[in-house]
Amino acid sequence: MSLPLEGKVAVVTGGSRGIGAAIVERLARDGADVAFSYSNSKERADQIVAKVEAHGRKALAVKADQAVAVEVQDFVRTAHATFGRLDILVNSAGVFITGHVADEAADLAAFDRQIDINVKGVVTAVRTAAPLLSDGGRIVSIGTTGADRIPFPGVGDYIATKAAVQAYTRGWSRDLGARNITVNVVQPGAINTEMNPEDAGHADALRSLTSLGRYGQPEEVAGAVAFLVGPDAAYITGATLNVDGGQIA
Repeated sequence: MSLPLEGKVAVVTGGSRGIGAAIVERLARDGADVAFSYSNSKERADQIVAKVEAHGRKALAVKADQAVAVEVQDFVRTAHATFGRLDILVNSAGVFITGHVADEAADLAAFDRQIDINVKGVVTAVRTAAPLLSDGGRIVSIGTTGADRIPFPGVGDYIATKAAVQAYTRGWSRDLGARNITVNVVQPGAINTEMNPEDAGHADALRSLTSLGRYGQPEEVAGAVAFLVGPDAAYITGATLNVDGGQIA
């Protein structure tokens, strides 16, 4: 049976945990060889490599700090050189730093690093990948529904980074459209990850904001990404796809 991504090579930033890890495994299950970056745990990265290989695909794990442009560039170029092509880029790496705008004790260095990872890191990955991508390639970035709806105070800095990615997505879709490269953003709502577990103290409040009354799972976000990078989404670009259980606020 032919797989939808058979013969394709995917690059995923931040692919060793949470949503990123689910994306790596789903793309491999759909037939792609996958290179992914990780920031700290080689043990976690090795576990994801084993899962990719269990699907009969090739895997490459590269340690790279998403906040350091040269490391992002080296990761993308190494993936291309190793596999000989690049068809899919998924920008999944990100951090979530909160704080009230009037807080005089705010860690401004942490907010700056958030911009470096969530915005500059994505920009660097796309700029590096663009000339290497096959015509008809795919770019998907992971955003947040907060870019459209602010659920609570103290998240302005984080949401601004994801809103920037949403705007870049529309712009890049125009830049790359002549090569039939699509560029889209997937915006998760409340997803069960280590950063936002479904049994956390605030989880009931987040569940109450959804039509389905539950948290999503990383695999459900990965399914949306798999659709956008697959053959059935060739005419979708510059779009935002919310995976949020019908979030109402």
